Amino acid sequence: DEWRKIYRKEVQVVVGARSAIFAPFQNLGIIIIDEEHEGSYKQEETPRYHTRDVAIKRGQSHHCPVVLGSATPTLESFARAKKGVYKLLELKQRVNQRQLPPVEIVDMREELRNGNRSVFSNVLLEKIKDRIEKQEQIILMLNKRGHSSFVMCRSCGEVTQCPNCDISLTYHKFHSLLKCHYCGYEEQLGSTCLACGSDAIRFFGTGTQKVEEELIKLLPEVRIIRMDVDTTSRKGSHEKLLQQFREGKADILLGTQMIAKGLDFPNVTLVGVLSADTMLHLPDFRSSEKTYQLLTQVSGRAGRHELAGEVIIQSYTPEHYAIILASKQDYDDFYAHEMQIRRQNHYPPYYYITLVTVTHEDLMTVVSVTEKITKYLRSGLSSKSIILGPAASPIPKINNRYRYQCLIKYKRE
Repeated sequence: DEWRKIYRKEVQVVVGARSAIFAPFQNLGIIIIDEEHEGSYKQEETPRYHTRDVAIKRGQSHHCPVVLGSATPTLESFARAKKGVYKLLELKQRVNQRQLPPVEIVDMREELRNGNRSVFSNVLLEKIKDRIEKQEQIILMLNKRGHSSFVMCRSCGEVTQCPNCDISLTYHKFHSLLKCHYCGYEEQLGSTCLACGSDAIRFFGTGTQKVEEELIKLLPEVRIIRMDVDTTSRKGSHEKLLQQFREGKADILLGTQMIAKGLDFPNVTLVGVLSADTMLHLPDFRSSEKTYQLLTQVSGRAGRHELAGEVIIQSYTPEHYAIILASKQDYDDFYAHEMQIRRQNHYPPYYYITLVTVTHEDLMTVVSVTEKITKYLRSGLSSKSIILGPAASPIPKINNRYRYQCLIKYKRE
């Protein structure tokens, strides 16, 4: 119905998710992509497209401006703006001229040393109690994504890394192996930490339900609204839960990334990030960038109106630049630092990357076909291109289909 309305020229404005970029306007005047850094603008199944790229293409063919809006633009977009490919327009002031909330980083290793085994640091727990007494509201975010946990030593904070790549090894329970999803390196999981010899090796990953249970144990009276995949799968449940929170029917909104951005509740004065690290150690070259964006976005949920806000970020690696710079809300510094790393490791925006993924029910077929493709690419591409692989995909088997991949990094090919 909406599509036909647009086609019949009955509407002037279209608001929608990523597929709205294909709205059948014949006379487009402007395209605005809000939160342009969002990963969900990329569609992973057929038809595969990235909304941002489609928008820019449509903007060219309709001769209309495209606005990419974000407090934390992707490095690629910002680099293009810096080079003058895009025009950079900066908003230096926060909405209503409000000050940004102060951010405190809590070192969870210290909490452990002092005998606190809870998901909550003492500081955060005190502040939660304080807000509940004042009848103000709290948002707690659990940065939980990624199919398998990483392995970390709780004594020294060492995360087991791949020797060939700057990326953490992922734990595979089945063979009790640590694997690198980029170059194929693997090693047996040891019982002690190689860095400090401690046996306090743990797998990391907590779910929202576990956190909710712990909260109720600590504060029996507390009213919690939990937002995660389980509670928001029914149509309309998302809005219903947020509406309840807005009406003050709960003290705490607990959720995953879906609560990090765009929410505007006047009564929220405390935002807590329970684990800032979960995403830093996923095998993804953008993990620091995504962590920085998420922490900056979620910090922006506190103190948006009359009441002053405060943000607590809990971390096992509080010295990581993405966490420190997010607490200072300093995008330019983060950009400079991250670009250096991208340049050293030949990643975008210095290189383009293309991922070729092959899937099949038979493992040997997948391996041999991916090897053929890789060989063919090597023979046809210049020596300046880098080809990694073939290697098993980060999730080597989905729906009984084996997955193999090869990654091409290139400049001008």
